[in-house]
This record gives sequence, C-alpha cells and structure tokens, in this order.
Amino acid sequence: MATMLSDKISLRGLELFEQLGLSNSMQEASAKVGLSMSAASQQLRNLEEAVGYELVDHSSRPLKLNSEGRTYFIHIRSALEQLRLGNAELSLANIGSIKTLRVGIIDDFDSEVSPRLAVALAKALKLGQLKLMTSPSIQMIDDVSSQSIDIAIASRALDLPDNVTELPIVRDPFIVAVPRGHLAKAPDSIDDLAGLSYLRYESSQLIARQITTHLSRLKLAPESWIEVDSNQALFGLVASGTGWATTTPIGFMRARRYHEAVDLFSLPYSDFSRTISIFYRDAWMQRIAEIIAEQLRRIVQNEIVDPCRTKIPWIGDRLTILSE
Repeated sequence: MATMLSDKISLRGLELFEQLGLSNSMQEASAKVGLSMSAASQQLRNLEEAVGYELVDHSSRPLKLNSEGRTYFIHIRSALEQLRLGNAELSLANIGSIKTLRVGIIDDFDSEVSPRLAVALAKALKLGQLKLMTSPSIQMIDDVSSQSIDIAIASRALDLPDNVTELPIVRDPFIVAVPRGHLAKAPDSIDDLAGLSYLRYESSQLIARQITTHLSRLKLAPESWIEVDSNQALFGLVASGTGWATTTPIGFMRARRYHEAVDLFSLPYSDFSRTISIFYRDAWMQRIAEIIAEQLRRIVQNEIVDPCRTKIPWIGDRLTILSE
C-alpha cells in the first residue's frame, strides 16, 4: 500500500525548499515564492516535521542543505518538474484548435531548445500544422509585423515596430571569450588582449550591431579584426588561439565542442546584455504567446541557464530567466 504524504506538506513549502536548495538563501527563496521570512521559516519547519528529518544545517549562515536535505532535494525537483510539465501540457492543449502556427526561432536555440519546444507544440497541434523555422532576429520581427509568421522567438531589436508586442524570456549578458590559458585573470582593458585578433559577428547580424553600438558608445575600436558569420566559427577561431571575442553565455553553450579550449571572463568595459523574447502582434495571439512563453522559460532554464551556471559559476544571475 502506498504511503500517504503528511497533510503538513504543502506545495508552497516544497517550492520554498526547492528555491532554498538552489540559492542557499532563505531571503532569496522566500522572495521567489512570495512568502515573508517568518512564513517561509514556518513552511520549512512544517516540512521537516512532516518528513521526520532536519533538511538544512540550522547552525550555518547562510542556510545549507544537509545530507538528508540534498537527497530530498533531488526528488522534490523531479516531482515539481513533473507537475510543471503537466500544467504546461494542459495549457498547450488550449491551442489545439489553431489550424496553423508559424513560429520563427533564433538559431541560438537550435541545438537544445528548439527540438524540445517543437515536441511540446506538436503534442498540442495536429500533424502538419506547425511550422518552426530558424531566421535572423531582425527578419523575424519584421515578419511578425507583416504577419508572415505568427510568433517570433528572437533577440530584442534596437527599434521595435509599434504593432509588435514583446514577452521577455531570458537576459543573456555579454562576456569575453579568449583562448584557454591566454590570460591568468579577467582583462582590465582591451589592451590586455593585444596580440590577438578581434573576432566579431558578421555585421548584418543583430548581435553584431548591439556589440558595435555599445563599443562605439564607449569610444572603443579594437584593431586587427576578423568577421565571421556563425557562432561555431567564432568559437572555433577563439579555441584555435586566433583571437578574442565579445559573445554571450548562450552562444558559448551552443559551442560545446570548444568548451575545453576557451576561457570566459567579464567584460573589460561596462556591462551590457541582450534580451531574447517572444514577439507577436494580434490580440488573439496573446494567449498563445503567453502559453509558449511559459513553456519556453522552463526549457531555457533547464537546458541552458542551469547548466551554464554550473559550468560558469561566476555568471550567477547575470544570465537569468525574465518574467513579463
């Protein structure tokens, strides 16, 4: 006979425990789930009483999960993920009546995110009625404005058409990529990168325009540059020792084959970032866009943000999922 869970175990308490395990901060965890510190402490006490074990080291500051807590955390994360998957699939069922859905998606998501999003959407749509295509961000936003596509998942443009609405998904900060071992610490200025060519994205790409605009604002103009038209080519050249680049964590996560030959650092000039969002135009498309945004945020968190924070711990909340 299955063991019944105690009535003292609440969903909010489990979500609090999950956030505590991720952040090791009761203040941050309570804020994430919308509880006061006193209410969060009570939820944690109730959970520990219900399971019959202390789950955190109450003598440490900040709070950290103990061995029992770490074991419980693994199962709680899995259980909550299944609940969120269920909610997402129920929500996606609401778009099953749509005859055709045309979705453009940024190529930064082509390896990890796009396949999972396609599977989730395909479950909700009849076979043959989902069109998922990769295109440059600038082109996709124009396509939404002209109704050539219904939804765009793209980097935010410098100028957004008046008839297009944005739902932010993830903030992707710019960082510096250099050949492994070239620098002992983060560069203080671009002068520290002398001796390497400056690698930049092809000038028609939105990411290239964003970087160029920021550098121009700072009156910085790296010399001896090489222009490449793909993320893989850029990281391949960095890995080979040819040059350095301004790029992003999401770009780095796409170039997995080069991870062991590349070092990443904070920018040697003022920080800036790009935002990847969902764009749509018609009022009737709003609910569909919101449903896709909810699913997309979950996939990006699991497939990009969490693995990236593990691989590049210093990136922290600079790379983060955004709510509307």
